[in-house]
Amino acid sequence: MIRTPRANIHRLAVGRLISVTGGAAAYTALMFTVWHSTRSAAWQSGTLLLTFGVVGILGPFTGHLGDRYDRRKVMIWAEAVAAVFFAAMAFVDAPTILVPLAFASAVAESPFYSASAAAIPALAQGDEDVAWANSLLGIGRNAGIMVGPMIGGVLVGVVGPLRGPNVVFGLNAVTFLVSVLLTVSVRARFSQHREEADVVEHEGITAGIRFLWRERVLRRMTLAWLVFLLGAGMGMVADAPLAQSFGVGAVGFGALIAFWGGGSVLGSVLARKLTARTEPLWLVLGAAGIAVGHLGVGVAPLFSLVLVFGLIMGTSDGVTIVAETGIMQRRTPDAVRSRVMAAFEAALSLGLAVAYVFAGPVLGAVGPRHVYLLGGVAATIATVVLWPLRRLSEPGLDEAEGSAVAATAGLE
Repeated sequence: MIRTPRANIHRLAVGRLISVTGGAAAYTALMFTVWHSTRSAAWQSGTLLLTFGVVGILGPFTGHLGDRYDRRKVMIWAEAVAAVFFAAMAFVDAPTILVPLAFASAVAESPFYSASAAAIPALAQGDEDVAWANSLLGIGRNAGIMVGPMIGGVLVGVVGPLRGPNVVFGLNAVTFLVSVLLTVSVRARFSQHREEADVVEHEGITAGIRFLWRERVLRRMTLAWLVFLLGAGMGMVADAPLAQSFGVGAVGFGALIAFWGGGSVLGSVLARKLTARTEPLWLVLGAAGIAVGHLGVGVAPLFSLVLVFGLIMGTSDGVTIVAETGIMQRRTPDAVRSRVMAAFEAALSLGLAVAYVFAGPVLGAVGPRHVYLLGGVAATIATVVLWPLRRLSEPGLDEAEGSAVAATAGLE
């Protein structure tokens, strides 16, 4: 049976939804277990660094795999090996063993995102379907991030704090294997035709970093999001104290996360109609929406308004992710695309790490509302940095004229 390109994307999106949901549930259970066993903030920080921080540290190296080898095989092996480590976690309880196993699973899985994102232009049904494919995958990812922690928390609560996390770890291994089977079922090319000159020009593990810095549009995007994440990362740490300041406790905290997550899914859905011409404009508009959301949370007198602005933030974030991914895919040769995607994610992960370091002292000094205001200022600066990119979407511009406009804006 020959499947259409859209059917293949649907399969990958379902796999993304399943594996991200399982992964988010598992990391929720892991953080609970580490805290329950150690009561140590240092253990919590170390666990975050050794799991979420892996992308920032190893991304440029693991991204090389998606350019050198068959991306379909890289995706399959990445999740299959990660599943083995999570299956092992289902049988142990001590943080001294769980955390190294979680680190190993994060290392194994780290090539997956860059390889899958780099494959989209080859898998999509023409250039007009790139944004649609990114939107569908974004829906799966964001829905998994929203639902996964709730599933993990419920399972730990129902089964109990002793065995509950092990059940979640085992289920996550199963979700990874289901995603592997869905990827195996996709019979299509995961790479585009590569010019020999591109292969030679972009040799080496650090080629993605070099390309990201030389390509002025992508460099501007990276610098803008680094500025934004310095504020947004601190905002993430301020969520629980913000809910507490309104007297809504854990329920309000969960509602804030749910509204943001629901907005991110909505944003991904709305972005499915973007094109090469409209992506730059909506990238800028989405960044502006994130700034409005942060500033609104910082001044909102009622928690209901906080939830509304959280929805705006999430929706804007969902739109910007689809737009920025499409821009990067279109402006990057297939021969180096996986390494560029990995380098971009690594830069953003390192930016978040810096934000986490300063979040505690800043939160203690100014309080959660002012932390969100700082996030709004950072997002506003990011919007200003991205502002010239809107001209790349002006009607009637062909590729050559678009390059001239970018040069005038100081981008090309």
